[in-house]
Amino acid sequence: MQPDVLVIGGGNAALCAALMAREAGASVLLLEAAPRAWRGGNSAHTRNLRCMHDAPQDVLVDAYPEEEFWQDLLKVTGGLTSERLARLVVRHSAHCRPWMRRHGVHFQPPLSGALHVARTNAFFMGGGKALVNAYYRSAEALGVRVRYEAPVERIEIDGGHFVAAHLQGGESIAARACVLAAGGFESNRDWLREAWGRNARGEWPSDNFLIRGTAYNQGVLLRHLLEDHGADRIGDPTQAHMVAIDARAPLYDGGICTRIDCVSLGVVVNRDAERFYDEGEDFWPKRYAIWGRLVAQQPGQIGYSIIDSKAVGRFMPPVFPGTRADSLPGLAQKLGLDVDAFLRTLDAYNAACRVGSFDHTALDDCRTEGLAPPKTHWARPIDTAPFYGYALKPGVTFTYLGLETDDTAAVRFGGAASPNLFVAGEMMAGNVLGKGYTAGVGMSIGTAFGRIAGVNAALASRRATARSLSALVAMDHGAHPHAIA
Repeated sequence: MQPDVLVIGGGNAALCAALMAREAGASVLLLEAAPRAWRGGNSAHTRNLRCMHDAPQDVLVDAYPEEEFWQDLLKVTGGLTSERLARLVVRHSAHCRPWMRRHGVHFQPPLSGALHVARTNAFFMGGGKALVNAYYRSAEALGVRVRYEAPVERIEIDGGHFVAAHLQGGESIAARACVLAAGGFESNRDWLREAWGRNARGEWPSDNFLIRGTAYNQGVLLRHLLEDHGADRIGDPTQAHMVAIDARAPLYDGGICTRIDCVSLGVVVNRDAERFYDEGEDFWPKRYAIWGRLVAQQPGQIGYSIIDSKAVGRFMPPVFPGTRADSLPGLAQKLGLDVDAFLRTLDAYNAACRVGSFDHTALDDCRTEGLAPPKTHWARPIDTAPFYGYALKPGVTFTYLGLETDDTAAVRFGGAASPNLFVAGEMMAGNVLGKGYTAGVGMSIGTAFGRIAGVNAALASRRATARSLSALVAMDHGAHPHAIA
């Protein structure tokens, strides 16, 4: 049976679209490329949603008003954002949680290692996997049909109108409206190579990237829409939510537990044992996502986060223990770094520290003086054994190249909005995130535009149904000129 709305994708944005379309009265079919055990895409690895609120709300403390949320986005993106769409996301985040609860999502206070975002982010009880499972249960209870292992290789479009999706194997599925929410291209190694090219040493930097999430985000439909159908594009293919993660993480699906969160409490050096950026520039949730790109620009795309025992217990520990040594020369040796160069860097840093009142929960006055690059906050000498080091590699979460849209979530072709093809999630996140990232905003974007796309797809399917009925009536009148309408 032909569905009113076809949703392509299986993560947060796709599920929000499917649920909203079904609630609006449309019949819905959702196509997930992954097997059931791996459903949910990158959303299964998430923890929280960034939320605007003007007063305390259950698990959210104090207030996080619209203007502060917007300024946070403006800062991390460097102005590469659509203010209209960004503010739409911000405002939507203020009232989506009751709807999420109705579909089985539960919230909890943040863990102690995530106190920096206790005011700004609502954490899912059980994490992203629990959220995804709740949405699937609710969707199936409402009558949304779900098919797994159903990758779509191309879609049929006629004059900007969606006609049908064509699956691998030749099956064709027509629908009155469609929502694209199939993720970015971060898992496509060839496309990453194409985007990043070779560096000055003739190496392919992207060959050293690890993918934090699903292996199924190959960007097949994104490329198809951009190249074969000329859909309007947004974003830079080298921009992504890219985090410095444990170099021992797996190639795919390492998730959030591979992130290294002690960067702001120590120093980071490259393969040559040299520092290359201000580790204490701002709170970690506002800066953790720049470090993947910073490491990607270093020789061999590798870095090393160095702390001493004073930092232990002040950050969320990663899944793998760090390399430990009782002396700085011993740590350098274990990490494979030049001992003399490492000691020069650490000695210079330690000598430059001007320690005031250390407070890792505030922008304190502990800084360096006369050091390049500086460390602006949380600068304390690394001098208390044991010492720890974590090797870092770039971990790509999702890419920002996507489809340009507006506040209706419609896909655009030559500036004209499609009447029945919509986009949500990572496939359009570049409209809000031209670069940079701040914790939880990906889920805010996916939830807002998933819900918008679902509602508008249901409305588009109704209009298509009305046109079909009108055509039938007109045909009937033609055959029976005396019939009464």
